[in-house]
Amino acid sequence: MSGSSSGRPAEISSAPLQPHRASPTPRIVAPAPAAPLIDPFQRAITYLRISVTDRCDLRCVYCMSETMNFLPRRDLLTLEELDRLCGVFIARGVRKLRITGGEPLVRRDILHLFRRLSRHLGTGALEELTLTTNGTQLGRFAAELADLGVRRVNVSLDTLDPDKFRAITRRGDLAVVLDGIAAARAAGIKVKINAVALKGVNEDEIADMIAWAHGLGMDMTLIEVMPLGEVEGERTDQFLPLSLARARLERRYTLTPLPDRTGGPARYVRVAETGGRLGFITPLTHNFCESCNRVRLTCTGKLYMCLGQEDAADLRSALRASPDDALVTAAVLEAITRKPKGHDFVIARQRPAAVPRHMSVTGG
Repeated sequence: MSGSSSGRPAEISSAPLQPHRASPTPRIVAPAPAAPLIDPFQRAITYLRISVTDRCDLRCVYCMSETMNFLPRRDLLTLEELDRLCGVFIARGVRKLRITGGEPLVRRDILHLFRRLSRHLGTGALEELTLTTNGTQLGRFAAELADLGVRRVNVSLDTLDPDKFRAITRRGDLAVVLDGIAAARAAGIKVKINAVALKGVNEDEIADMIAWAHGLGMDMTLIEVMPLGEVEGERTDQFLPLSLARARLERRYTLTPLPDRTGGPARYVRVAETGGRLGFITPLTHNFCESCNRVRLTCTGKLYMCLGQEDAADLRSALRASPDDALVTAAVLEAITRKPKGHDFVIARQRPAAVPRHMSVTGG
């Protein structure tokens, strides 16, 4: 029997027992951001769109030439360099990242970049990591994207007619895209449909597409054709002003304006008959630049401060000149001082594109 060294029983302390307190679980805390990015018009830049490739597995008639000359792969930033640049922007107050292309999911090992960027969601430094896709690869990647924190995706889809879809994309299979959308929804990812309004092509089915999308719980946004890059044919033949499309929709639907903003240029209405939300992106008929909070980074490291302007900053040179981020941060800060008030898109017959680069170079 155990006892004290004197042979007497050990005394039991009368002090009250203290409850056991587990060590607190360490909480990952994001470092305090540096001064935010503010442009000359006092707009805070909180949204970065990153094109990870100019390549695409489709050739949409309003976006690309049928015979595209894509960039040599050696000219592209590595995934690690893209991650590093995103970190610089996040440190300066960017709260939303959208991965774009071309088609972002055709880039080899693209999920490695999503894995790296998802750490910023864990710290709270980043509010949202999302992407715009044509949907052809979503069936392969949706489940893992959801696991990595992607909660929303935009799917570019201009028609629900299989033959028309093949004509618009020059090579696409509508069934594959619809299966990809279903896979994303099954993984818990919220899908929004982006449709470019094309005169004489899909204008007669826009109302039905809205009913389809809203019936599946998906938002939808209509977009005007933008004069980016030289394509076969005349963009004036493709251009359908959304003011006209909206007037036609109001014959069937009751549209109530909403104050909602998702970080992009869309202006939203509620469709009373479906209960869903419909957006309008009108770069030509209604300039949306007054509240622009975004910049675009290309896969070669060029930073475009405006989609509709050619001025760009070369971040790749600064990135590769030093292993620390001082030079590239300085290049970003200088570039933001050149962000213009707005773009000057015009579509006119027998004129070159307003901007010579294709949309796939800058990112959607």
